[in-house]
Amino acid sequence: MRGRVQGVGFRPTVWRLARELGLRGEVRNDAAGVLIRVAGRDGAIAALLERIARDPPPLARIERIERRPVGDIADAGFHIIDSAGGAACTEVAPDAGMCAACAREVADPRDRRHRYGFANCTHCGPRFSIVRGIPYDRAATAMAPFPLCDACRREYRDPSDRRFHAEAIACPACGPLARLVPPPCADDRRDAIAAAGAILLRGGIVAVKGLGGYQLACDATNSDAVVRLRAAKHRETKPFALMARDLAVVWRHCAVSTEEARLLEGSERPIVLLRADGHPLPPEVAPGLATLGFMLPTTPLHLLLLDGIDRPVVMTSGNLTDEPQIVDDAEALARLGPIADAVLTHDRAITTRIDDSVLAFVAGAPRVLRRARGLAPAALPLPPGFAGAPPLLAAGGEVKAAFCLVTDGTAILSQHIGDLDEARTFDEYRRGIAHYAALFDHRPVAVAIDAHPDYLSAKHARTMGLPVIEVQHHHAHVAACLAENGRALDAPPVLGVVLDGLGWGDDGTIWGGEFLLADYRAARRLARLKPVAMPGGAAAAREPWRNLHAHLLAAGLAPDPAHPLLEAMIRNGVNAPLASSCGRLFDAVAAALDICRDRQHHEGEAASRLEALAGTQGAHMQGTNSQGADVTDDSMSYRMAVARDDAGLACLDPRAMWQALLRDRREGIAPARIAARFHQGLAISVAAMVQALAHDAAFDTVALTGGCFQNALLFVQTERRLLAAGFAVVSHRSVPANDGGLALGQAEIAAARLMG
Repeated sequence: MRGRVQGVGFRPTVWRLARELGLRGEVRNDAAGVLIRVAGRDGAIAALLERIARDPPPLARIERIERRPVGDIADAGFHIIDSAGGAACTEVAPDAGMCAACAREVADPRDRRHRYGFANCTHCGPRFSIVRGIPYDRAATAMAPFPLCDACRREYRDPSDRRFHAEAIACPACGPLARLVPPPCADDRRDAIAAAGAILLRGGIVAVKGLGGYQLACDATNSDAVVRLRAAKHRETKPFALMARDLAVVWRHCAVSTEEARLLEGSERPIVLLRADGHPLPPEVAPGLATLGFMLPTTPLHLLLLDGIDRPVVMTSGNLTDEPQIVDDAEALARLGPIADAVLTHDRAITTRIDDSVLAFVAGAPRVLRRARGLAPAALPLPPGFAGAPPLLAAGGEVKAAFCLVTDGTAILSQHIGDLDEARTFDEYRRGIAHYAALFDHRPVAVAIDAHPDYLSAKHARTMGLPVIEVQHHHAHVAACLAENGRALDAPPVLGVVLDGLGWGDDGTIWGGEFLLADYRAARRLARLKPVAMPGGAAAAREPWRNLHAHLLAAGLAPDPAHPLLEAMIRNGVNAPLASSCGRLFDAVAAALDICRDRQHHEGEAASRLEALAGTQGAHMQGTNSQGADVTDDSMSYRMAVARDDAGLACLDPRAMWQALLRDRREGIAPARIAARFHQGLAISVAAMVQALAHDAAFDTVALTGGCFQNALLFVQTERRLLAAGFAVVSHRSVPANDGGLALGQAEIAAARLMG
């Protein structure tokens, strides 16, 4: 059995079924997965396979079953035997949120794990964050230093127990223990976790050692505590993640659909973006946004921490802004101690840093915005036609960095790592590649990189001594979208609509609003957003007013006020590269509405606030529970012309859009209505370009990808119009549309080229 079959209760499930069916043999873990040697009636063996496939353990995923005859099995009965080593070919299960059975035990005063923060079983608990090697056995995890007590040993050895070979099994007598630094005062009889909860209720900040790293927590209803945490983290405006003890707390502050509730309660325990609705939280929690990111307790420690706290708490990564989450205890005390009033820690090591996953339910489906805890490193099957793909490494991009391994018919996309221009994050990126290589015994024959000459991911890849395959940024986005939708290697090309911030183009210029006729092997640019200068280069990505000024000049409109130096830079082409960037278009429109005009404090802030503003206008959009606008009168939207640019390439020209937007601004139209008309007009314009291109190019499927399509308003309106026009539409669900999914596309393109 290959796939995610170790550390998930697979062997006891096989043992139980085999005994019921009267079969003889054995089951064990090895480096390839789970090996079953079985003898008995053919019908019984077939029934065993059918029942395993139909009802596997909750966390298991069978990728394939390989069968071959073996010699006679003489032993009577059916046994679970020790693991065997070898070359690693199996999946490592992601960390799983606490199951209901463990939660009941922790809450039961009669249970020996009452108020124990590290209870787990084969259906839940740490996996990837504590594993050091394959096969997944206790000796190869961070639990190795904790010898089992007699009671835990009996559970661990009993195939009928749900803790059979649960490698992180523990109890207060033999497992990790929590402690508070500084400890509670002598007359405080509460345990460390309860004492930490009391600090939160008093308005304090607590650093918490979570599953994949330290977190910083405070009372989300206490404006002073939230402001103090922002200042300490140097995190001016980026929204904070929230944790609530149960759904009842979430419902007080957000609208939660049935599907969103299912996401919150799932084993992945992600952060889910929800429409703020009901009792408002302080604006400092998510400045300028109409959504809140909530999660439920991921571990018993979190559940106990929130016991008695009938309100949301901020639960953000334990770091300074842009740095990796801290995992080392000594570093946490040194660097988070000055921020927090107390540190809630424990003595189980975190071997792999992993942040929280982020999802949103959009257009009838859950969509991954950040792929991390609970999702990584789950393998993704390669599409049809890639069965012979050689082992490869794909290095990913520069921001929202993640890398990808191709191995044994699957793609293993790493967890979100972060932006590589921060030195600590780049160090973590390099360590992550080495850890995955050792964990999966991965020996790539080549490495795929982004074509941008200055990406640190590409520079690091070039030091590995492997053949290098350069992949254009936006082609990789399209390939990632095709791969996760299972599009075959030899399928006809699709039209990829790629809207993002920027990427290095085939012509050496900056791209970011592209229409590519593409498959895995090649991509041809058919159209683009009309290029506009980025005065100041990288500074334009931080300061939206620069983009507004450049866009108005390009549209033949007089900017107000004038900036002679900026205009000279644009006119002379000095530090003002042309870019067909949709991200910079969003920045310019935001600046026109005085949103983050002078500066945005984090990537995408201006666009996110613009989307939130548009979402206050009109009805909720069909298929999403995030705030949305549906301006039914298309004639009022700000459309772009389908034209030809100076190079003769089809382009969307925003001149008319700017004329209409500025007219509405002068006439006093509400900024929310202007923002909504921009979103709707952009979606209409994209659909119009697709229809125009379809007259001359052969495609019936459109792939929507790139970070701008994580904007729910833009995505829903664009998809709706393309479907109405008769196109098939594919988009992202399990892999981020932004650069977090880039490595998957690089890997697929490199594999296609090597396979010929």
